[in-house]
Amino acid sequence: MPERTTDELLLQKAGEGDQAAFLDLYDRYREPIFRFAYRLLGSVEIAEDVTHDCFLSLIRKPENFRPGRASLKTYLYAAARNLAMKHFRNQGRETGLDEVSEEPKDSPKRGPLRRLLDEELATQVREAVFSLPPLQREALILFEYEGLSLNEIAEIAGTDTGAIKARLYRAREGLKRILQPYMDNNQELNSSREIVTLREA
Repeated sequence: MPERTTDELLLQKAGEGDQAAFLDLYDRYREPIFRFAYRLLGSVEIAEDVTHDCFLSLIRKPENFRPGRASLKTYLYAAARNLAMKHFRNQGRETGLDEVSEEPKDSPKRGPLRRLLDEELATQVREAVFSLPPLQREALILFEYEGLSLNEIAEIAGTDTGAIKARLYRAREGLKRILQPYMDNNQELNSSREIVTLREA
């Protein structure tokens, strides 16, 4: 059964009070929505709130999701985006990188110096991504980290693919400029767990 149909059935059951159906949907989408919110906002606590509010609004107002217009995944990303943008409007851009989550452990075969360099680079990449303007950061995160198509991102952001391409281009140029010292030193940026080798739009 296609994912879209499964999502719609699960949401219908969840709306009728089926807790297991809601938990299935939550398990399916919680991690990517949290990851997106965290990378956009830079705060674990706020990302948790955004994720929680996305699912809460889905259950409280399931009629807001219109299956003919978007997939549930796209709808949830759009809801997370709206909550994040609301946060930006309320707080300005004062959110910090104080709460960086622990990275997955490396293979023990990797030497301590390589791990240290990778950790330093991963931190630099995170900070570089976070320093981008919110709309550029959003496009980059959804395209590079979450693997969404230009059309999906345009749908989430409420704009056209041309605008998303422009935002991606500016985001990439910004990252290249910020991370230039690492490139000059011939450090392999793509050896980091963070994505730096950018895929073609």
